[in-house]
Amino acid sequence: MTSDVWPQHMSVGSDGALSFAGVDCRVLAQEYSTPLYVMDEEQVRSTATAYRAAYEAAGASQVFYASKALLTTAVARWVHDSGLGIDVASGGELAVALRAGVPGKDLVLHGNNKSVTELTDAVSAGVGLVVLDSFEEIARLAVVAAKAGVVQPVLVRVTLGVQAHTHEFIATAHEDQKFGFSVAAGDAAEAIRRVVKLGSLSLAGLHSHIGSQIFDAAGFEVAAARMAQFAKTIWDQQGQQIALMNLGGGMGIAYRAEDDPLDVTEMAAQIGQIVAGECAKAGIAMPALAFEPGRAIVGPAGVTLYEVGVVKTVALDEGSRMYVAVDGGLSDNIRPALYGAEYTVTLASRASTAPLALARLVGKHCESGDILVREAWLPADITAGDLVAVAATGAYTRSMASNYNYLPRPAMVSVRDGRATLMLRRETAEDLMRLDPGAEPTPDA
Repeated sequence: MTSDVWPQHMSVGSDGALSFAGVDCRVLAQEYSTPLYVMDEEQVRSTATAYRAAYEAAGASQVFYASKALLTTAVARWVHDSGLGIDVASGGELAVALRAGVPGKDLVLHGNNKSVTELTDAVSAGVGLVVLDSFEEIARLAVVAAKAGVVQPVLVRVTLGVQAHTHEFIATAHEDQKFGFSVAAGDAAEAIRRVVKLGSLSLAGLHSHIGSQIFDAAGFEVAAARMAQFAKTIWDQQGQQIALMNLGGGMGIAYRAEDDPLDVTEMAAQIGQIVAGECAKAGIAMPALAFEPGRAIVGPAGVTLYEVGVVKTVALDEGSRMYVAVDGGLSDNIRPALYGAEYTVTLASRASTAPLALARLVGKHCESGDILVREAWLPADITAGDLVAVAATGAYTRSMASNYNYLPRPAMVSVRDGRATLMLRRETAEDLMRLDPGAEPTPDA
């Protein structure tokens, strides 16, 4: 195994079983059942602190955790305790952050189609920033803020025509997509004109996000330069100084041994230098910077435990492949089926001296595409009842989980200092029935 993709506080016992922060995986499986999401609390806290320090050293005045990656009240408290604000993208995420005790002023609200109710709740909670994404939303928020008697600070989200080297579904700054106002088409400049004319809105700055799971720093560098150039244009044409540039998140993490993610300290410093240089060249004041890391904060700290149920060998033209079916699948991790995400898996509950065999880790759903790890090497003696662990599942697994085939969503626990704490309980069949009026028990005749 490579340690890079596994949580920092993972260890392997003399019997080959994995422990996480001092808690044996077999104990976790017995107490909480499987599939089970396991989060290394101390790693999340220390990573959030490190990212905040790196970004602040590069000139950031605000660092927000992108909660769409994973949000529970516990996660919200961990990252906020570490000095991060939180970015939320729905009324539900807003409610969780507020329930966790995060002050409204430390929140930023995203979304390309925020409802009146979501905007009203955000304004009522005193959300620090609302990121505007459309002309309709400018007018909508202005009315909501005016009715509340407040002046709401806003960021205008701009698309810069940057093609990030990532999957199409998670690239967000090229022109042909749903987010933001185009700089090239003039929409971004028009959005700023409208905002500054409205007494209930206050222009705090610009926002851009080029995508997710990005390893190439070039996209961030181009985005930072174009943001600075656009700020110069706004100053020249409208006399508006851009005080804040939020450059989003998107830094990738290692899911496999060969993955080589960016170093946050180096990347943040490069972006800060680029913005400073572009602003100096343009003769405008250097704005404060903001960033929104999400996956990078929680992804590496998470693993998913599964129990093996069926092992079968399939003959191929050359050799064979083991299909190892576990008790979860695309309902608890849709990323491999959605956009071909790749993961690392290992036998977790015991040691094995058997030779490694080409394997495919699959789920139990009625879909041939229900594949968790397409190409893996697992011990040839792996069998029903064994536990396997999939690395780096802290981000975009539980937050994208579903009840497909009516599987209840798994529990999530945090581990720290030899103790496990329940973060989210496992759903039950009764939980699923509560939404179905026809499932009410029939009274006895």
